[in-house]
Amino acid sequence: MKNLEKYRSLLDGEVDGLLLTSRYSRHYGAEFDIAEGVAIVTKKGCRYFTDSRYIESAQNNIKDFEVLDVHQGCGYFQRLNDAIADFGVTALGYEENYLTVAELMGYEKNLNAKLIPYNKEINGFRGMKEEWELALMRKAQTITDKAFSEVLGRIKAGMTELELQAELIYCMYKNGGTGLAFDPIVVSGPNTSLPHGVAGERVIQPGDFVTMDFGASYMGYCSDMTRTVAVGFATEEMKTVYDTVLKAQESAIAATKAGVPGKDIDAVARKVIADAGYGQYFGHGYGHSLGLEIHEAPNVNTSNANPLPVGAVCSAEPGIYLPGKFGVRIEDVTILTEDGCEDITASPKHLIIV
Repeated sequence: MKNLEKYRSLLDGEVDGLLLTSRYSRHYGAEFDIAEGVAIVTKKGCRYFTDSRYIESAQNNIKDFEVLDVHQGCGYFQRLNDAIADFGVTALGYEENYLTVAELMGYEKNLNAKLIPYNKEINGFRGMKEEWELALMRKAQTITDKAFSEVLGRIKAGMTELELQAELIYCMYKNGGTGLAFDPIVVSGPNTSLPHGVAGERVIQPGDFVTMDFGASYMGYCSDMTRTVAVGFATEEMKTVYDTVLKAQESAIAATKAGVPGKDIDAVARKVIADAGYGQYFGHGYGHSLGLEIHEAPNVNTSNANPLPVGAVCSAEPGIYLPGKFGVRIEDVTILTEDGCEDITASPKHLIIV
């Protein structure tokens, strides 16, 4: 089923139209990415509006929408009200998670239809990926794996975290990334105890752990991986923590399959780390879904009691973080099936000393 038809399946209830304002939902519905625009979906017709910077690209690539431009004499509100009148729309579902208060007030003031919060329904389809989406995500992950392989040969004592981050970004673009899934995390030494630390001027030293959390985007779809490597040597304590995180990840991946609640998979990884005496040092969730966004539902954490669906793409990223000393995180991306999961991250996971 085309994504647009999934959206239209929502129109039999309290709304007879959808207002797509986020880049992600417009991309999902049109199956083409345009940086700026607004779209409206109804059973009688669908229209996509954008300005002169993108109109030619939109008209050439968006097939299932009537594509119209906006300009000084005919802005988004007028285009939307024309569609509302032409298609007989009375109630529009909108993405409340992606609008500012000012934007919502503008729509409520100017549109000739009732606005109903509908973010959960609009974005609910994205948890189960179609095969063509999975193909794009595998490609994105392959690019990310290649970048890791190349950057391994460039890590050395004496370079700064920022220099290593720049090398990593270059390698993702060089190997075919069409964007970055998110700003990379590159931290070293004691900074690795910060799960979402920010690269700075710290100089990498012999005996440091270096943690790199990064992902390329390919045609709008994200990849995500984390690897922690040692520079020069690793102490016995560093090796013990690393092996514990790896065991936790591998145990949880083995338990991952569609139909299992996210919290149950999280619990597998959490138990391994707790049994090793590091339970208080694993604070975040085991994983999250990803796709058009780097963080999507459903999550694989302690708060998600719902069974995970077939076709969900979830990260697997336990970690241990010892404040002031070091931290370790290892992250792969998995595609859930009825019988288990496919780990699409090809990079090695044994402790690498560079």
